Amino acid sequence: MLLRARSPRVCDVEQAGSTDSDVTTLTMADGQRLQLRDWPQTQARGAVLIVHGLGEHSGRYQRLAQWFNVRGYSVRSYDQRGHGSSLGPRGALMHSDDLLEDLATVYRDYANAEATEPLLLGHSMGGLVAVRAVLDQRITPPALVLSSPALRSREPAWLRRLVGRLAGVTPNLPMRSGLKADKLSHDPNLAAAYLGDPLCMGWITPLLADFIFRAGDSAITDAARLAVPTLLLVAGQDELVDPSGSHDFSTAAAATGKLTTRIFCSLYHELFNEAEPGRGQVLMQLGDWLDRDGRV
Repeated sequence: MLLRARSPRVCDVEQAGSTDSDVTTLTMADGQRLQLRDWPQTQARGAVLIVHGLGEHSGRYQRLAQWFNVRGYSVRSYDQRGHGSSLGPRGALMHSDDLLEDLATVYRDYANAEATEPLLLGHSMGGLVAVRAVLDQRITPPALVLSSPALRSREPAWLRRLVGRLAGVTPNLPMRSGLKADKLSHDPNLAAAYLGDPLCMGWITPLLADFIFRAGDSAITDAARLAVPTLLLVAGQDELVDPSGSHDFSTAAAATGKLTTRIFCSLYHELFNEAEPGRGQVLMQLGDWLDRDGRV
């Protein structure tokens, strides 16, 4: 994950992004402003809050948001701090639980605006943030969807130890994340679109990396505390996160009766951006789970 230190850009220009979404900002308790992106639906049957992954931003979820819109859901996503059009150094945190506190604040704001508790969907690092916030009871959504959650890294133990030490000394030292854009999806156009997206970035910091490592381990350990209906979508050919973390989480949470796990053996990391027919198979499983169990 950590290749070399350099100086990343600081995002200081807000960009509106897609004209099909409403863009606003929300100020966190520490003064950090996050960009929100809404895809509203009149007379919605429910609401969905999407939490994006490392290095990306909320605008990449337009197609998924529109899928939910067609099914009658309003959708919100937001640029996590250090990402997208949310201001500040790239990948930087002030405290190790910043992303969890941010999610809780955005979730409560959205629940108040919609007058209903939104379903929560998190991808990759966003899935880790989502499940950790739920396990900590910072928020209690009616249902949770996890897409390729970053529950276990592929990084060696020595690097994880080094990151832990750096987090205490130089917590926001900018490092290259080493994300493999060509392993996001089998769609040949996706890697070029990702690399050409000015709001996607390849930076991470020791404090953020250490949060990911520690939160992933603790989420697996605490999986037996899962108390909300959860759909876990696992990419069997994931080269960005280690899918064994999802398998271990699934085993540990089985006794709760709250978890449904679907494994897509041949698919890459970004399940909702996969080439067809893979993407359609993922969405079919998601739609069937929502309809069958009446989660929201």
